[in-house]
Amino acid sequence: MARLSLADAENIIAGCKAKLDELGVTMCVAVVDPRGDLIAMIRQDGAPWRSVMICQGKAVASVAWLRPSGELTDIAQTPVQRGLMAMLDGRMIPGQGALPVYRDGQIVGAVGCSGGAAEEDEAVALAGITSIGLTSAPA
Repeated sequence: MARLSLADAENIIAGCKAKLDELGVTMCVAVVDPRGDLIAMIRQDGAPWRSVMICQGKAVASVAWLRPSGELTDIAQTPVQRGLMAMLDGRMIPGQGALPVYRDGQIVGAVGCSGGAAEEDEAVALAGITSIGLTSAPA
């Protein structure tokens, strides 16, 4: 069964940091497993304090729905989405900035970012994922 190891998560974060250096932005980055449990996270110096929780919430939303968290804003008020958010005690944030992670067509987790503009958050997540040869969509 495909999975993300701690080493994978650390390498994803390294890829994210390279993109952050390129953009000149500071943020928080979280890598979660398929259940939404945290594998690894960073908070860069100067990143907003709230971004610690936001990056994780975006990653949880992405992996729960198997798609980019930005696509979830339109369904955020549906009964299923509200129910799932309540069950998770607000741990899910349906806002742009997280992408699912696939290895060999199987979901293995998600990467969530927070601290920049929404488009920057998502670009950083994608850079981290692709830096280790994984994808944000099933094959």
